[in-house]
Amino acid sequence: MVLPTFKEWIEKTFGASLEHKTTSRASLNVNDVPPSIVNEEFLQDLRATKISYSQDAEDRVFRAHGHCLHEIFVLREGMFKRIPDIVVWPVCHEDVVKIVELACKHNLCIIPFGGGTSVSSALECPEDEKRTIVSLDTSQMNRILWIDEKNLTACVEAGIVGQDLEKQLAESGFCTGHEPDSMEFSSLGGWVATRASGMKKNIYGNIEDLVVHIKMVTPRGIVEKNCQVPRMSTGPDIHHFIMGSEGTLGVVTEVTIKIRPIPEYQKYGSVVFPNFERGVACLREVAKQRCAPASIRLVDNAQFQFGHALKPQVASIFTSFLDGLKKFYITKFKGFDPNILCVATLLFEGDREKVLQHEKQVYDIATKFGGLAAGEDNGQRGYMLTFVIAYLRDLGLDYYVIGESFETSVPWDRVLDLCRNVKERIVRECKEKGVQFAPLSTCRVTQTYDAGACVYFYFAFNYRGISDPIHVYEQIERAAREEILANGGSLSHHHGVGKLRKRWMKESISDVGLGMLRSVKEYVDPNNIFGNKNLL
Repeated sequence: MVLPTFKEWIEKTFGASLEHKTTSRASLNVNDVPPSIVNEEFLQDLRATKISYSQDAEDRVFRAHGHCLHEIFVLREGMFKRIPDIVVWPVCHEDVVKIVELACKHNLCIIPFGGGTSVSSALECPEDEKRTIVSLDTSQMNRILWIDEKNLTACVEAGIVGQDLEKQLAESGFCTGHEPDSMEFSSLGGWVATRASGMKKNIYGNIEDLVVHIKMVTPRGIVEKNCQVPRMSTGPDIHHFIMGSEGTLGVVTEVTIKIRPIPEYQKYGSVVFPNFERGVACLREVAKQRCAPASIRLVDNAQFQFGHALKPQVASIFTSFLDGLKKFYITKFKGFDPNILCVATLLFEGDREKVLQHEKQVYDIATKFGGLAAGEDNGQRGYMLTFVIAYLRDLGLDYYVIGESFETSVPWDRVLDLCRNVKERIVRECKEKGVQFAPLSTCRVTQTYDAGACVYFYFAFNYRGISDPIHVYEQIERAAREEILANGGSLSHHHGVGKLRKRWMKESISDVGLGMLRSVKEYVDPNNIFGNKNLL
């Protein structure tokens, strides 16, 4: 599509120029890739199982990383110091049992790989790992094993990717409603392993609300409950050891998940607020009255401008005339300042009658906080923007712009302070670290709860003139995380910890809490077969 204002926005926001281009390497140089170190006896045993495997350089590098900025940067300009030695593709639960048994027998290290969308360095291989590293790729375990229409549950293999899961369930008239930003690529097992959250969690819940039963293969054997029931009071819930374990205890192979009939009606919407404070107050009230639509997200002004810059060229004069009229009404007639206003995007789902009532209720609340309805198109574009942003980072890297997102959850009374302080800290840190152009530092409130909200930050800057941009970026990101914690925010709402944030684990869950997790690890995996070094 033609984006008439995007170039101007990039130049104005980052001081970037389309004349200055940096190109990534076109293809993988096999000579740069660390050699594959695999024990011959293990290979013989593996061949006997008939499970597919590969020692090809490209296959190995592909599974050596997730999608953190530094990982993408290494792919463009260098090579990882340590990568998997071999990739295996089990096709069912039994195959995983065989692989884990072989790993225990030969003392290997297994790193489970789902969709590869991790943004916490969870997939990076520990550089000091001397054993053979096996990347266990679950992508071939991608079937829906059964659908139970009476109990509205489905048992699904853990390697299935989000969009395939929804597509296949839709053929039977169902959905899970779990839509993380990464759903084009991320897997069900990955959602469980990282305690994921989706954009429509207000109706469908987060992953911990959706899961009914989990089967996981560990070095000690298989963990699962004996029945498929909605709730049990049988001591601490073992599912909560599995969810969020980030590949440190075993491999999730099968998950029974709640499903819902596909909603008959879907409607997007958007509301413009005179400023961010009013918008947050409105979201707070919607949460208090427990009438949040499937998705309600509030973007600050900088993100509104960003979204605006991504508006495709309009086909007809009439449409652009209407757009101009709307703009005039909001800014001139209603007196909203285009450099301060912010926008909430909405998505309603359900039966038509209820959606229309629900919509009225939410718009009525918005009006009390000075909000103006801004149409369905803006709502739908705002929703799509979330998927687009991940692709834009690659484009930015071609023009010396590096960017990343990070998130947190925070109590309602701290939302405004946290948003302001973190954005200001990013700007200050960039200045101190010699970044020549002001960074883009922006946030949105993406999920609401009774007691707080999830806040998502984007930050990006032009790194021309900086000799080690990744080091500078990492220092700034660390400072931003310190600021989040100092302002009462959490270490992570849904991205997980991985290796990127584990330095703050003790502070986050207490010394004793960390000890509890360690003792589970030591019991389940005494020889550290699942040695990705995440979390602990």
